[in-house]
Amino acid sequence: MCRRRQGLLGALLLAMLVGSEASAGEVLIAAVHFPPYVIKPEEDPHRGLLGDLVKSLNQVQSRHRFALRATSLNRRFEDFRKARIHVAIFENPDWNWQGVAGTRVELGLEDSEVLVARRERGRDQHYFDNLKDKRLALFNGYHYGFADFNSDPQWLEAHFNPVITYSHESNLKLLLRGRADVALITRSWLGARMREQPQLREELLISAKEDQRYRHYAILSPKAPISADEFRAAMEQLRQNGELQRIFAPYGIDVIPSAADSSAAVDAAD
Repeated sequence: MCRRRQGLLGALLLAMLVGSEASAGEVLIAAVHFPPYVIKPEEDPHRGLLGDLVKSLNQVQSRHRFALRATSLNRRFEDFRKARIHVAIFENPDWNWQGVAGTRVELGLEDSEVLVARRERGRDQHYFDNLKDKRLALFNGYHYGFADFNSDPQWLEAHFNPVITYSHESNLKLLLRGRADVALITRSWLGARMREQPQLREELLISAKEDQRYRHYAILSPKAPISADEFRAAMEQLRQNGELQRIFAPYGIDVIPSAADSSAAVDAAD
């Protein structure tokens, strides 16, 4: 009986050890509501393009297991500092990286924000020249070029005339119902929506000039179980085998042939 108990204890310890080794390489990526990249992660963090990217990352290498953890725009860096997540992804240096220690890795993906209004007789591209006299539909927590990337709602209300919501869907509805004059919308989201509802092409006036065009980066925590070189190498494999093009190009997200700025340290004092 003693030997059996010892055997069971040994098997249990071995299983714990194996389980520990298996989870040691788990890389937790922040899943933030950012359609079409991530859609309502609190319900299912795998909905959206990030879920497809993580699946491909797990297929192209076996040393690390990538997984998603739901967080929010306003909470993501606090979770990052506390190592609840190892990677903040689809970020940009203009979006409040200051004070966040980690290593940045360029993903080789480009997207943009465009200004959108209702199409009306006599309205043309000059309608977007002055935003001060427009009712603006904005996404809470987003950083916009016209506002010098200041996402603070009180600052925005002091300098512009915004209505701030938590989804592009809400902002588009406000626009179409005449409750907002201009909405700032991510091009990839707008492209996806116009494929679903082709009539929007006749209903909307889209700015030829982008509010901002940005390259996406990932920021790796100093406590991440994967190095910047390893992460960059996995992304490069997906670029070379066409997976990045397959996942992102249908949404109007540009895939850069080679990520020039591969990685750089982001010091907490930046």
